[in-house]
Amino acid sequence: MPAFAESGGGAEPPLAASYLDLLRRGGGGIAPAEGRAAAAVEERELPLIDVECLLAATAGDEARRAACADAMARAASEWGFFQVTNHGVGGALLERLRAEQARLFRLPFETKARAGLLNGSYRWGAPTATSLRHLSWSEAFHVPLASISGSACDFGELGSLRGVMQEVADAMSRVAKAVAVALAGSLMQQQAAAEAEAFPAGCDETTCFLRLNRYPACPFAPDTFGLVPHTDSDFLTVLCQDQVGSLQLMKDARWVAVKPHPDALIVNIGDLFQAWSNNRYKSVEHKVVANAKAERFSAAYFLCPSYDAPVGTCGDPSPYRTFTFGEYRRKVQEDVKRTGRKIGLPNFLKQQPPLPQ
Repeated sequence: MPAFAESGGGAEPPLAASYLDLLRRGGGGIAPAEGRAAAAVEERELPLIDVECLLAATAGDEARRAACADAMARAASEWGFFQVTNHGVGGALLERLRAEQARLFRLPFETKARAGLLNGSYRWGAPTATSLRHLSWSEAFHVPLASISGSACDFGELGSLRGVMQEVADAMSRVAKAVAVALAGSLMQQQAAAEAEAFPAGCDETTCFLRLNRYPACPFAPDTFGLVPHTDSDFLTVLCQDQVGSLQLMKDARWVAVKPHPDALIVNIGDLFQAWSNNRYKSVEHKVVANAKAERFSAAYFLCPSYDAPVGTCGDPSPYRTFTFGEYRRKVQEDVKRTGRKIGLPNFLKQQPPLPQ
């Protein structure tokens, strides 16, 4: 088994200790057959869409913009995921972020976990997990954008990280907003163009998040999750990942591996967009599989509304009752605490599905 140094002044969170403790307590892991299936899963390329026409300063060719929006809407309906190129987030900027992430995660575990660093946003694994199925072999900083520029957000000895995070957040925000507006416009009537431009309501630089992820090499792979299967509780997510891969998503009732593309960002639909679209767009379950040899870095931008913002709908009738983002988040947290898993959108259907017999 590979050596894995943890805490005791080291940089690594106590993931191995958590794993072994859950194993001793009979917490159960990924079933061996599931682990073997993860190792042999088919690799697929996500739909690849050029979004330069959406981000240009001028209106540009309306036919190109319409074709781009149609391609994204098709991918959002069929996959729930797609890749975008010519997105305006420079490769040099992402390389700077990658270097800053490496410096950040090399800090001692005790330093990362202290209350003030990056607004107290550090998290690792799943300290409250009762099963190996709930353990994520990863660590992350899930940072509210509103705090990045504020004096209350402590960057410790990593002063240069603040500016790089702000640049990345600004650039990813432009991508997220352009994609969201185009997707919304595809579902709305022509007379509602102004409403589409304002979509999603309640989202601005004070309500969204930037998450910096690190997935250490795992001696217990492939029978361990880097990040447990889940859907995103937002409108949409913009992801930059390295070339290690390991991201998988559910497609046609099977897990498929996402082939990394060096120049693309990944966009995936979140729960709120699925609800707003009346299930036309799909918030798809996805996960990260732990890697035995290589660590993996990624950064994700989450397009979220304010907690009191109603999620709304593209048109009536909607299968969902009216709810706010705050209500949704609270229900997800209650379900995870009560059952160990997220239930999500089914809680908000107007007609609840029958209970299993």
